[in-house]
Amino acid sequence: MNGQTEVAVFGGGCFWCLAAVYAEARGVMRVESGYTGGSVPHPAYEQICTGATGHAEVVRLEFDPAIISYHDLLEIFFTLHDPTTLNRQGNDVGTQYRSVIYYQSAEQEKVARKVLAEMAGVWDAPIVTELAPAQPYYPAEAYHQNYFEQHPLQGYCAFVVAPKVEKFRAMYASRLK
Repeated sequence: MNGQTEVAVFGGGCFWCLAAVYAEARGVMRVESGYTGGSVPHPAYEQICTGATGHAEVVRLEFDPAIISYHDLLEIFFTLHDPTTLNRQGNDVGTQYRSVIYYQSAEQEKVARKVLAEMAGVWDAPIVTELAPAQPYYPAEAYHQNYFEQHPLQGYCAFVVAPKVEKFRAMYASRLK
């Protein structure tokens, strides 16, 4: 590790799925579930669920770019969710589940645009992933942090999160911690 970390913020459906996978990625030092992109300061989960605040469920990653690049984080992001469905992932429906990349710098924006262009050739339908500058970020409640790790047998975790974790392990074995 070079001592320099960066931040990445992605929304791709329920944050439990993204958090569980990125927690296993080598070079990701910290994963936090939270909310961003809305109009209400310090929103609560119950408010987010209504869709009225405009926030997305996101993960905030602190990563070491000497170990894993922002480009690689984005490639993983696009294998974890369907970026062609507007405001939904599976049975999770609403703007809070939108596919979105909140870039933290001009360089991240440039890389994200490049990866979005690359992914357009991979998916059969148009990609609807939003690309937006960083917005005020609010950590989710404590019970949402490390949710999959703490509740692997909970129904949603067992049937939705676990398959995504297994897919990541199979596709990116060389990138595991």
